[in-house]
Amino acid sequence: MALIVQKYGGSSVGSVERIQSVARRVYKTVQAGNSVVVVVSAMGKTTDGLVKLAHDISLSPNRREMDMLLSTGEQVSIALVSMALQEVGQPAISLTGAQVGITTEAEHTRARILHIATARIERHLNQGKVVVVAGFQGMVSTEDWEITTLGRGGSDTSAVALAAALRADFCEIYTDVPGILTTDPRLVAEAQLLDEITSNEMLELASLGAKVLHPRAVEIARNYGVPLVVRSSWTEEKGTWVISPQPIPRALINLEIARAVDHVEFDTNQAKVSLLRVPDKPGVAAKLFGEIARQNIDVDLIIQSIHDGNTNDIAFTVISSTLNRAEAVASAIAPVLRSDREAHEQAEVIVKQEIAKVSIAGAGMIGRPGVAAKMFATLAEVGVNIQMISTSEVKVSCVIDNADCDRAVAALRHAFEIEQSGSEGAAICSLSSLNAELPLTPNTYADPPTHYNGFVPQFGSNADAQTKGTQASSSVNLLPIPPVRGVALDMNQVRLAIRQVPDRAGMAAKIFGLLAHHNISVDTIIQSQRCRIIDGIPRRDIAFTIARMDTQAAMEILNVAATELGWGEVVLDDAIAKVSIVGGGMVRQPGVAAKMFEALAQHQINIQMIATSEIKISCVVAQEQGVKALQLIHAAFGLAGSEKIQVSV
Repeated sequence: MALIVQKYGGSSVGSVERIQSVARRVYKTVQAGNSVVVVVSAMGKTTDGLVKLAHDISLSPNRREMDMLLSTGEQVSIALVSMALQEVGQPAISLTGAQVGITTEAEHTRARILHIATARIERHLNQGKVVVVAGFQGMVSTEDWEITTLGRGGSDTSAVALAAALRADFCEIYTDVPGILTTDPRLVAEAQLLDEITSNEMLELASLGAKVLHPRAVEIARNYGVPLVVRSSWTEEKGTWVISPQPIPRALINLEIARAVDHVEFDTNQAKVSLLRVPDKPGVAAKLFGEIARQNIDVDLIIQSIHDGNTNDIAFTVISSTLNRAEAVASAIAPVLRSDREAHEQAEVIVKQEIAKVSIAGAGMIGRPGVAAKMFATLAEVGVNIQMISTSEVKVSCVIDNADCDRAVAALRHAFEIEQSGSEGAAICSLSSLNAELPLTPNTYADPPTHYNGFVPQFGSNADAQTKGTQASSSVNLLPIPPVRGVALDMNQVRLAIRQVPDRAGMAAKIFGLLAHHNISVDTIIQSQRCRIIDGIPRRDIAFTIARMDTQAAMEILNVAATELGWGEVVLDDAIAKVSIVGGGMVRQPGVAAKMFEALAQHQINIQMIATSEIKISCVVAQEQGVKALQLIHAAFGLAGSEKIQVSV
């Protein structure tokens, strides 16, 4: 008998008929011999209606009272779902977050889960009842009984946290689409359903605006090895499994604010090639990386920064042994890439050997702007200057001088309290990220079910994993992994560029520390490779993207600090879109970036910024070209399916 947590969103319980349908599905699951905990959201648009009521009363509603108000929506749902289950003959009981024992930090409207006391749920399950839990909510303590809500995606977070605390066999997230798709079906009707996706890939897609799962829920699943499946509320299709690597053992205390960083990694086998003053026009990146791919040169990090005028800089890192070939390609192309503005402003190639990439990695850094800032500050404290920055939801990487690597790694391990294992070698290269992305079955506390509701869970490419999930990691079949699993579009970001930042250790720490102090998360970070001497000080530009809602606060903070810290103008561009490809299989596969860039170049879409991590490539383009860019890239990688996906509303 399996213990299953099922979560149903607002659309799934949006009417009496839909609640009755949910009850029948839950009853069928119990009849198959399973114990079930159900987590539900508020009905339909209830929460939106409550928010509107609050703002009709007050221009700035008190956050405590907002929690008191918003928590009522889920209480209506759990009572009705429990009644519907009882009507079909299934014993059930509804419980609020507080009654379940979900304890959170004291942050009204955006609390994180600290602990879940499972004794009451387990007692009701042992009595044969279905436990129906209000998602999205908890309490501060058993002394004050203050109600808190978890913020956006709170019901997903509640469900996966309960699955982790109960050591459930798996968690099902029921929604209005059949699973995880290669892109938004409202933008590409032929978006394809994925059978499975790794948690790291899902974290990236979720952070880029894919609304099927919230990153916090995926983070918990990854940290605790919870098998997770996304399915449609309206069909019996098997959905999409989210597969996590075997987790590092961790306590269920401070469940959502556990250690942010699990690993410090480094790679000393890298070199950097920079092209300065390349024309800011469509096709430049496609031409360069197309030839790089034809020479079978694998590229790790890519950044393209923006400057005043009509030129950009492009820099990329390669394995040291391929540097000569990469330099030859760049040098051959550079004379062709002449600025349209000034004929004498020819592209310049600069090569830097003996560099290292140091990275911090961990699912716990999601939504915590202070983690990256802490990394930058730590490097500054030991006098390590940062040459390139690459960020993702689960990793922040910095390119530094090779001579600084040992000092940087030691400082980062100390700062993030990471112990070096006795078996750890001198370097963990980027290939380690591939191993973390392999579709394994990491459930360390329960074998996955072999049969449930008419379908067999498919865990990874290894057939043995279907029946013996805990052994999959030792016998995984290394079949080819698709280089790109999904394409995402984020239209809710703006770009800030800080001109003439002094090029010295500690400046990144100061900039992003300031933003982190005001709880502003930074997404894509680009540090210019072009250095200019102004007033005897070498200076570079730094550009980055943030959420649109943080624009005014960030501009005020940075402009106030400009005089004290000695940088120049802060430039805002609020008409951008960021289109990204995500896939664990792009590691060590030359040509993936080139194909993305070529798809945009063929339709004269100019790339304003480029940023990469091991499993993600992002391009910033003009806002009005965002949807077209997504559609072109989705088609270029052959991700379309033969059937159109219907989204229920």
